[in-house]
Amino acid sequence: MRAWLPGDAESLQRQANNKNISDYLFDRFPHPYNIGDAEKFISAHQGQDPITVFAVIVDQNAVGGVEFRRGSDIYRKTASLGYWLGEAFWGKGIMTEAVRLITAYVFGNFNIIRIQATVNGNNPASMRVLEKAGFVKEGVLKNAILKNGEIMDEHIYALLP
Repeated sequence: MRAWLPGDAESLQRQANNKNISDYLFDRFPHPYNIGDAEKFISAHQGQDPITVFAVIVDQNAVGGVEFRRGSDIYRKTASLGYWLGEAFWGKGIMTEAVRLITAYVFGNFNIIRIQATVNGNNPASMRVLEKAGFVKEGVLKNAILKNGEIMDEHIYALLP
């Protein structure tokens, strides 16, 4: 994993322009995902200090992303985690390793005592990623999400140091 670079735009667009990916993410992740979306995303995250948005790299190509956000106010000791991976790379342990790396980075470099992630109820593969990385399911929010016209549950996972 590393920071996003301007030269990653083409690879980002190629991997992200997939409805099978956007179907599992927040609506702010566009579909179709065009080169302008990729350039805008990369530009918005240039020069981050500290880095909170990372490219997942395989064979020198950006094939996914991982992001953490530090909470504020009463959540200031909590970070939230989000991630996606190009479909050709699913089921190979890449994202599990990326989640392990990001959680070690967050706990090692920030005053955080909890990392949490939410998963759409229709995404058992993402639930497995979190479980393999040591996260524990803490609950299910019934009928909490509306995605593509479908109401579904939201699963909440957390990892403590």
